[in-house]
Parts: sequence; C-alpha cells; structure tokens
Amino acid sequence: MAGLNKVTVDDIDVKGKKVLVRVDFNVPMKDGVITNDNRIQAALPTIKKLVSEGGKVILCSHLGKPKNGPEAKFSLKAAAERLAELVAPTKVTFVPSDKVVDDSVKAAVDAMQDGEIIVLENTRFRGAEETKNGEEFSKELASLADVFVMDAFGSAHRAHASTAGVTKFVKTTAVGYLMQKEIQFLGNAVEDPVRPFVAILGGAKVADKLNVISNLLEKCDTLIIGGGMAYTFFKALGHEIGTSICEDDKVELAKEMMDKAKAKGINFLIPVDNVVATEYSADSEWKIVDSDDIPEGWMGLDIGPKSRELFANAVKNAGTVVWNGPMGVSEWENFANGTIAVAKAVADSNAISIIGGGDSAAAVEKLGFADKMTHISTGGGASLEFLEGLELPGIACLNEK
Repeated sequence: MAGLNKVTVDDIDVKGKKVLVRVDFNVPMKDGVITNDNRIQAALPTIKKLVSEGGKVILCSHLGKPKNGPEAKFSLKAAAERLAELVAPTKVTFVPSDKVVDDSVKAAVDAMQDGEIIVLENTRFRGAEETKNGEEFSKELASLADVFVMDAFGSAHRAHASTAGVTKFVKTTAVGYLMQKEIQFLGNAVEDPVRPFVAILGGAKVADKLNVISNLLEKCDTLIIGGGMAYTFFKALGHEIGTSICEDDKVELAKEMMDKAKAKGINFLIPVDNVVATEYSADSEWKIVDSDDIPEGWMGLDIGPKSRELFANAVKNAGTVVWNGPMGVSEWENFANGTIAVAKAVADSNAISIIGGGDSAAAVEKLGFADKMTHISTGGGASLEFLEGLELPGIACLNEK
C-alpha cells in the first residue's frame, strides 16, 4: 500500500536538529476563540516525541481561507496559546510574521534551545505562493529546518508549499504519528480489510464520490448509499423523486454502478423509505414515504425507519466498516435520525470502524460515540481521496524507508 513504507519519526534522530513539522491546526474559531481543539490534540504525540528527544520543533499550518492577505481572525496565535497550555511547561513561542518566514523568524529559530517549540504564522498568509506550491516560499520554509515531518493528514491531498514543495529542499523527511495512523487504518481498510467489509457513503453529491464508489466496488462486500446522492440512484431505477436533489447528468452512471455491483455479487443497498418534506428548512412539514412513492412537490431529507433498520442490520456482523457522509440533513433535528441510527449501529458493532472526516466525524462526536470507533479520520477530502485509491501528494513526496 502506498505510504506504509515511509520513514517515520521513530526512524530519525532529531537531537539538536531543527525540525519543521507541518501540522493541521485548522481549528474552528468563533470570535477569536477556538471552539474545538481536536486537531491540536491529535498532533500532540508527534510534537511530544520530538520535544522529548531534544529536537527544536518549528510548527507550521494553515487556518481557514484568508482571501485578502493576512487577517487577524486567521492568525495562528490562539492555536499557539492553546498548544502552550497542552504541553506546559515546554516553552512555546509564537512568531507573528505576516510573511511566515522573515528575519525575525530566522532569529527566533536560531535562538532556540533543544526541546523548545516555535509556531509560525498561517502559511496561507502567503496566498497563492502557498496554495500554488511556490518554489520561493517552499525554499524559505525549508531554510529553517534540518528535518521535515509531515503530520497534517487533512492537508495531504493538497500539493502546497508547506505540504509538498518544502520536501524538495529538505533532505530528511518523515511522517508523524497521526499521518502514520491515518495511512495504516485507511490503507488497511481498503487494501486488506477484515471481512465482511461494509462501506457506507452519504452526503449530497454523487459527483464527489463517484471515484470512491468505483474503487470500493472492487473491494467491499456491501455498499450502502444514503444522503442526498441516493435520489440520483432512485431516478436511475425509474422512481419519481419529487423535488429531491438529483444530478441528472449522473443518472446513467448510477445505473451502471448498480449493474456492476449486481454482476460482482456485491450487496448494494439504497434507502427503501425516506423522510420527505415540503421545503428545505429545519421546521418544514414532513412525513415518511417509501422510496418509490415520493409525492410531487416533496423532497427527501433523510432515510426512513425501514432503511435505518436495513442499514443497521448490514453493519451488525461486519468485520470492517468505513463510513463517509451523513444520511440526511443531519444538522436539523427532524432529519438527523438516519445519521444517528447509522452512527449507533457502527458504534454497537464489533467491526473495525473508520469514520472519514467531515460531517460523519462531527455527528459521531456530537452523539458521544467517538470512543467506540476504531479510528476517526482528521481529513475529510484526504480520506475520500485515499478511499479512491489515489496517492496523496503530501505523502508521495516523503522519503521511503
């Protein structure tokens, strides 16, 4: 499996060396306050390992999508302060340079003692130089370090200066513990799963998951489709779907995929009933109807009770479950029951359970099931590309063992 044979932080000696670590501190913020520090917590094992071995640890990350150059609300200052609380008494210094790397940063790095930490400013303050993988910015980041460690799985599917470009100019590169865990769980789930292997895909668009469905049809025993994209499959079966979301240009493909699953003997499950509403709003009037009986002027916003039971039964005896994407509009109480039922079924199963970032991860955490899952991915887009079988640019560029 691509990525499993990379040099890791256990293979390198960092004592007295400057170690640039690409972390994922892209945390949710509200009015300058971090509302969830999971991503900072997830980076701690790698950071603590490097600190304990006497490395001079320099952390870089992006935060949000600053459009107009540097903006205070996108500063990594709050993340650096939270990190300092989590690793106390280790010294953590935040260097507030809008250029990310400049003379003040270089001076701060030169003054570091072994086992100290510096946090750089948001890499996206450099705009297109970061996102278009600019060589100059890559060199500037590399100039700070003897070693580069990639530990931001959530950004590994992007070839940016701080994820891929920098590796061209640093001789020693490695994956951190978080990356290692992600590669191991997602890689094994797809390449060598404990069977039966059940994949559950939700979310609004078939287009986003087409390649994932194609790849998983080669690997899994049961494929479950829920969420908004189910209605494109209903249409492919000739059902009326009312005003439900549908990608008309993907109906033929949906049909082909169902035929392919049948030919391969894969259990392909789509909802048999739905919670439909008169309009797309949290408090819309709603009712439960069968999938081939959606009335005109109504739209499907969640899977119904028979589908919840069908999906839960499919998960019950699974050896491996990979779940990515909600079953309905899970942020609204009336249309969250499908997602809740799937989360509960996965939590109650004895399967190796892997939750692909984003909405599924949020749902699992909100419901208090997080500790019952084997692995919750920190990267939505990255985990999807991994499930497609793609090699991620932020992994491909790292040293092999």
